[in-house]
Parts: sequence; C-alpha cells; structure tokens
Amino acid sequence: MRIAVAGLHTECSTYNPVLAREADFRVLRGPAMLKDAYFDFLTHFPAEFITVLHARAIAGGPVERDIYERWKAEILDGLKAALPLDGVYLAMHGAMFVENMFDAEGDFIAAVRAVVGPDVLIAASYDLHGNISQAIIDNLDIFSTYRTAPHIDVPDTMRRAVTMLVRALRTGQKPVLAWAPVPVLLPGERTCTQDEPARSFYSQLQAVEDPTGIWDASFQVGYVWADEPRATACAVVTGTDRAAMAAAARHLAQDYWNIHEGFVFGTKVGSIEECVAWAMASGTGPAVLAESGDNPTGGGVGDRAEVLAELIARNAQGVVFAGIADRAATDAAYAAGLGKSLPLHIGASLDTSSKPVEAQAEVRFLLETDNALLREAVVRIGGIDLVLTARRRPFHNMADFTRLGLDPRAAKIVAVKSGYLSPDLGPIANPSLMALSPGVVDQFVERLERRHKSVPQYPFDTDFAFTPQVLWSKRA
Repeated sequence: MRIAVAGLHTECSTYNPVLAREADFRVLRGPAMLKDAYFDFLTHFPAEFITVLHARAIAGGPVERDIYERWKAEILDGLKAALPLDGVYLAMHGAMFVENMFDAEGDFIAAVRAVVGPDVLIAASYDLHGNISQAIIDNLDIFSTYRTAPHIDVPDTMRRAVTMLVRALRTGQKPVLAWAPVPVLLPGERTCTQDEPARSFYSQLQAVEDPTGIWDASFQVGYVWADEPRATACAVVTGTDRAAMAAAARHLAQDYWNIHEGFVFGTKVGSIEECVAWAMASGTGPAVLAESGDNPTGGGVGDRAEVLAELIARNAQGVVFAGIADRAATDAAYAAGLGKSLPLHIGASLDTSSKPVEAQAEVRFLLETDNALLREAVVRIGGIDLVLTARRRPFHNMADFTRLGLDPRAAKIVAVKSGYLSPDLGPIANPSLMALSPGVVDQFVERLERRHKSVPQYPFDTDFAFTPQVLWSKRA
C-alpha cells in the first residue's frame, strides 16, 4: 500500500500582529522526513510511505499568504507525482490562520482531496486545540486528536491515525466521520486535562470506542484566540457503525455542555502585581510564575516586559526569567561580550502596544551558535537572570535552561512565558502561579473582540440553550 505523508502544522492567534514567515518554520521534505524523530515511527508500518513536505512552527500570528500558497502547491505537486496512491496521512495542528483566509485547513485538505480523488483514504491527526469545519470533515475519512494538555500523547495520536489508515486499507473497510459542534470556546489553561472536569471527561474517550464500530472518539476544545467562524469545541468520531457513532458524538457533546461552566484555572491566578508579590513572599521554592498573556506556545508574541518591570520594581532576588524575544537586545549582549555591563532597551520590539524596560545589565552567558537567529543570552539585572533570545521561543524543558548555565530548581522564582506548566516545570513548582497578564493570548477571553462567531457561544454569551446535533461527512 502506498501512503503519502504531508502537513502544515501551526497555531495562529488572529490577535497577534506578527506574521509567521518562512524562517519561523521547520520544514522537512522527501525521504529525510522518515529519518526525523517526528516521523520515524512510520517505518514500523507495513506500507510504502511517500513523504512530501511537512512545515511546523510554534504558535504565533497569521501565516503569510504567499508561504502558504507555495507550500500548498508544492504538496499538491508532490501528491500528483506520487499517484497512484492508496492513502494520505496529514500531520496537522488544526488552528492555522492564513492572512485574509478563513478555514485554512479546510482549504488545504479540500485541495488534497481534489488531487487524490474520491477513492483514496485520507487520515489526519490534530491538536485538541485545533478548530474543525464541515469542509474539513467532508474531505477526511479518519481523524484523531491529542487527548492530553499539556500534550504528552503527540506520538500516540499520530500512530493512532496511521494505524486506522493502514487497518482500513488492509481490510477494505471504509470508515466515515461524524461530528457534533458544542457552542463553547475556552482557553487551554481552563481545560487542562490534568485538572477536573477535563481529566474525567477525556478519560472516557477510550471507553466510548468500540473496536468493531467506533474506531476513534476525539474531542476538540478548539482554539479561542482565532476569531473565525469555525472556532468551536466539538466531538469527532471515526467509525463504520453509524448508529453507534451518532450516539457517541451526541453523548460527548452533551456531556461537555453539561460541565462547561465547571472549567476553571487549575492553578492560583492573579494580576502580575499579585503573582510577583506571592512569589516573593513564598516560604517555599521555586515559585514558578507563568506569564500567560504572552505565551509563545499559545500564539503570544513573546516580547512583553511587564513582568520583568514588576520584578525589577520590587527588587526581586534569586529570579530566573526565560525569556524575552528581542533580537536587538540579544545582539547588543553578544557585541558587548561576557562579563560586560551595558544599558539595554528590552521588550516591545514586536508587540509595539506594550512598554519596554530600560535597564543596566551584565552579560552572564552567551550561547555559542553561528546562526544569529538562534542567539540566546543570559543577562543579570539586579537579582534577576534574564534570558534574551533573537527569536520567539518558549522555555518549557529543563534542558532549555541548563544549556544556558541556569538551574531553575535552585532559583527562588522562575518566570516563564507560559500558560499551564510543562511536564518538566510543573513538578518543581512550589508554588505554581499564573499571571493573567496582557497580551494577544489574553486569558480573560470574555473581553476579546469576537466579530466572526457564527452562533451564540460560551463564555462570550451565557443565556442560550443547546441540544447536540450530529453532522456527517458528505463521504458518508
């Protein structure tokens, strides 16, 4: 069996003013994809995989239209050259927003379907913070999404999608998709699967599945920082028993609606001022302070300096802050050299609606790299070791810190641009604090401007009724 592999994988805040451009993506092409750790699991399947192109970037602003059109064309040309095919596997995120285009995934998947024709099976794997539309459902045969947030089941989900595709091709069975939208759109920080009620809700998905008739039960929380009509929560079911699928989709949609008012933040939250004060007063450590409104992995810009300003104003000591994206400040630290002191203008280089910090800093560490875009510097401002980066990036893993000579476990306060904490940082947080800070991924989603929602939707609207409706792929 011949299966083509491709995908465009990113998450885009429509409130982010910074376009995602080609340099922001990691692009894999051709046979090299099978040698990459992200896709090497494919070599364990009894199939011939024709790898075309996969582009992946951390969350950010809308994708530049020209890049999208060029990559889409390259993928479509690759699929045409690979024909005849038995199947296609698309490794996606699901919350891509291309400038001046609603439903970018719907456009992309429909184009793939047009090339391969109606008889080729198409499977997709998604992030649970992706957004679904009827156009997406109409052009897929198989779907599976992450079941954890923080996302620790990415490889499992990708394997699950390919396993179903291979099963269908070997047995001759043709699964179909049903979905049930739910008019709820909440941030991931209120729907973390480590916390209730999301933990219990997601634990039931596998129990809903029936190997003979329901191949996969998925549920999308959706991506709230995309102001487009398709943004919604929804159940998506893959299978062959249509009665069982309809019952499962309806059950999941109703269950989510029944608990939608119970979703709350799973950690202590407050303003920047409150969180810094709590962290400094804590008798335990390290206090891990997440700056949620500027979280790069949620679509934030990553260069706001309000938390830094508050730490400086309070003369906080023993702080590791990772990090602020500011290429000019980073380059200035490299130009000055280790051990040198220099005045720095920090922050607001990308999100000019925010306010920068002016500070005298000592250069403590410079990452060795020949690529100016990968530069990372550690500068000391009073009792704060601040990481400056030339590009937007998160600091979620312990290795992100140790490679810069920093030990978060030994700090009194660790400040990161994040929402819910990563599996590395969560266990060391003592306490865990989340600042409801300003930014393009503002956790106060109720105050977001929503110009394109297609129906009343919680939490933007509260006084309306809901009864689940199961919708089918036109391929059913």
